[in-house]
Amino acid sequence: MAKSDDTANEAIAAAANAAGRIDHQATTSADDDSDDEEVVDTRDTKQVAIDEAKEIFSVVAVALILVMILRTFLFQPFTIPSASMEPNLYEGDYIIVSKWDYGISKYSFPITVPFIKGRIMEHAPKRGDIVVFKLPRDNKTDYIKRVIGLPGDTVQMRKDQLYINGKPVPNTELGPVEAKGFSPRFATAYREQLPDGRTHLMQDMVKDGRADDTGEFIVPAGQYFMMGDNRDNSLDSRFSPDDPYEPGVGFVPAENLEGRAVLILMSWKEGSSLWKPWTWLNFHWDRFFKSLH
Repeated sequence: MAKSDDTANEAIAAAANAAGRIDHQATTSADDDSDDEEVVDTRDTKQVAIDEAKEIFSVVAVALILVMILRTFLFQPFTIPSASMEPNLYEGDYIIVSKWDYGISKYSFPITVPFIKGRIMEHAPKRGDIVVFKLPRDNKTDYIKRVIGLPGDTVQMRKDQLYINGKPVPNTELGPVEAKGFSPRFATAYREQLPDGRTHLMQDMVKDGRADDTGEFIVPAGQYFMMGDNRDNSLDSRFSPDDPYEPGVGFVPAENLEGRAVLILMSWKEGSSLWKPWTWLNFHWDRFFKSLH
């Protein structure tokens, strides 16, 4: 019996000890929770403002870096400022230019990078591409034209007819179209077929225009001959950049190419402006998401 009583007493003592440990743990946990609840931000107002400014700056910096990468290596938007590429591009068209088609040059960046020579990962443009490039005579102004002559080609206009390498470029008359920014306000549209088989629309406003008869141009190595699709309203490679009255484009070096126009994203009507909120929806709705070729 004594052994049994001792055992019982030991069991009771063990239970009491266990209960004491549980109470201690619960008290400790409650104290910890109380401590957690009592944690407060000890920073003063100035430090809080500085920390928030740093966070905002970091977000903006990351966004700017992503935008620069996007505009340099992938796509860049441009707005068409003139009628020189009618009937395919009209003033107010907002286009997307693919930046990777021809590789990277010093003009691919938002700010010209002078230590880059030539092109990195160069790919030559194809005849018929619509290209955005830096105007060679100032290397600052963005121009958009169609590639007509490749290095080594000969290009000439004879009596309103385009010749490439001594052969006339076939064209089919399509009828009258409205011409913007010119009098009379109508032109004749044609479908032109280049030597490699690619076709595009172009328009002619007058016969025997100022650039409808030219000498023969021989395109130098590493350069390109550009023309506007609006043949009588385009200062392009048919015009010398040294002309004192109407300086043109001349030949365009490969490193001046910025990218290939691939899409009309949207198109604003004349008179629309970011500074006039009531004109923001003044679109040519039928020109949204039109592919370019």
